[in-house]
Amino acid sequence: MAAILDRKAGHTAVTDREGRITMDFRYDVIVVGAGHAGCEAASSAAKLGSKTLLITMDMNKIAQMSCNPAVGGIAKGQIVREIDALGGYMGLITDETAIQFRMLNRSKGPAVWSPRAQNDRMRFMEAWRRRIENEPNLFLWQDTVTCLLMDHNDQAVRGVQTRLGVEFRAGAVILTTGTFLNGLIHIGRTCINGGRLAEPSSCGLTEQLATFGIRSARMKTGTPVRIDGRSVHFEEMEAQAGENDFHRFSYLDSSQRTLTQRSCWTTFTNEQTHDILRQGLPESPLYNGQIQSIGPRYCPSIETKIVTFADRSRHQLFLEPEGENSQEYYLNGFSSSLPLQVQLEALKTIPAFRHLHIYRPGYAIEYDFFDPTQLRHTLAVKQLQGLFFAGQINGTTGYEEAGGQGIIAGINAHIHCHGGAPFVLGREEAYIGVLIDDLVTKGVDEPYRMFTSRAEYRILLRQDDADMRLTERSYTLGLADASRFRQLQEKRTARDSLITFIQQTTIKPQEINSFLEHMESAPIPHGCKLADLILRPQLNLLSLGGVLPFLRAEIEKLPATHRDEIVEAAEIQLKYEGYIKRERIMVDKISRLEHIRIRGKFDYSTILSLSTEARQKLTKIDPETLAQASRIPGVSPSDINILLVLFGR
Repeated sequence: MAAILDRKAGHTAVTDREGRITMDFRYDVIVVGAGHAGCEAASSAAKLGSKTLLITMDMNKIAQMSCNPAVGGIAKGQIVREIDALGGYMGLITDETAIQFRMLNRSKGPAVWSPRAQNDRMRFMEAWRRRIENEPNLFLWQDTVTCLLMDHNDQAVRGVQTRLGVEFRAGAVILTTGTFLNGLIHIGRTCINGGRLAEPSSCGLTEQLATFGIRSARMKTGTPVRIDGRSVHFEEMEAQAGENDFHRFSYLDSSQRTLTQRSCWTTFTNEQTHDILRQGLPESPLYNGQIQSIGPRYCPSIETKIVTFADRSRHQLFLEPEGENSQEYYLNGFSSSLPLQVQLEALKTIPAFRHLHIYRPGYAIEYDFFDPTQLRHTLAVKQLQGLFFAGQINGTTGYEEAGGQGIIAGINAHIHCHGGAPFVLGREEAYIGVLIDDLVTKGVDEPYRMFTSRAEYRILLRQDDADMRLTERSYTLGLADASRFRQLQEKRTARDSLITFIQQTTIKPQEINSFLEHMESAPIPHGCKLADLILRPQLNLLSLGGVLPFLRAEIEKLPATHRDEIVEAAEIQLKYEGYIKRERIMVDKISRLEHIRIRGKFDYSTILSLSTEARQKLTKIDPETLAQASRIPGVSPSDINILLVLFGR
């Protein structure tokens, strides 16, 4: 046998004389669960150099889209671009398998523009498996983890044991178990143990972690029927086509979309639909006491909609294709746990579905999650060394939120094994930073979903500049590679050069006034800088380039593969310069509190000048910094002032 040294991480992988990898049971990082969090966690740890094992119940369900076949959306699209900027794979795979792309919120400012794609579900899983199987340092094992291997002297996790009785050792373990921990599926009064329909739940981990004082609770989510498109009257629905411009999720992808682009379709429920649903409410697990846990407020079931919004005569539904050539459709807006017959009867009252055939009914699922205030910002569990949580196990919902947590957990698990400063993103740096800070500071009382409104610095956290914010940090860490960093530098140089040209170029009235009149924009009485014209909402760089040869020539100097992206980035910087500067000033002010580290400085229970609630919350969460303490619900500004005074002493 020979040993090959991985210079980056300093560990050895066992190989034979011909360089083939052979079976080993010792790893740096073990990731439990191959959903969206698990895939990003495992690939990031492996890319950084950790010998990584990804354990999954079913190797044919890697990165399964358990709910709708789509990636992105409001704020979620920004997270995917951040994952990509950090060196993750979700954006690349989404682009590769997209069957529709749209930029949402175009009618609003670029701070809230959000990319979204429909994907071919099967190709998405295939692409992820191809990435996982061909990632150096990353290995797969098909099995179910039943317990953690512990060093009770150090309160540290040392590996896992599986249902097959196999023990794997590691320096760090990341749990990304999704909805599988004690998962229970509800369809009417029928209850089935499972993490997804036809897939078994996982038992044992929750109970083991409870013995170490780690608090868990139950959450509920749901999914709608899957429809056979051959039974749908599409002529009675409205088509919702995608876009085919330069926008992508990945900054590395400038290729044309290779899959056939497909439309989504919209229709509405009606009063007859609602009457049938109301009649079925006594059989609904949500209303007969069968389900006690809390579901997502922002993605309610159809039965919750008709109860909460009883005055509404109709609710919009979106029919989304599951693949390029598939007849399977996902009915967005009709999540339900009602009995099969009630779901069918209600749907057939909608004209487009009068001859409906479905592949399977909608269902609700309850599962265990752990209070995320028990985590540090690295997603490490406070009570146990070497254990990290990412994804729905932390009380979140959504592929994107899971992937964002996964990449941070993977990075920090690698650092835990090999040393280095913790990798944490601030609220002013990324939506991922907002997400994790909200989780560990405030906790959750319902499945957490990201929105642009949750980010106080969203003008700085736009989807167009995620690479400018994060790629250099990732490159310094060693996750983003040299080619990605070089591309960032080239983009920044080209963008700044274009901005400088526009700021320094003077435009004369005779060159532009006729065009301004055509655009219903006031003519200029005398020469002005081109940058001043760009501030007008009716104008943009591409339209001006069509009438100003010198501007068109400057734009054509830009790299052809990313020209449109660079032009858009420059225009946003010019148009929103004042807002961006103002928000940076706000960040600078609050960052002073971010630099005041208070963990371990106080015994809060003894500071009687703090309110009782503040003492309890500060003791429970044990914030890293004074800024984090200020964001804890129940900690008032006067409590922060008291801590400032005591810290000064």
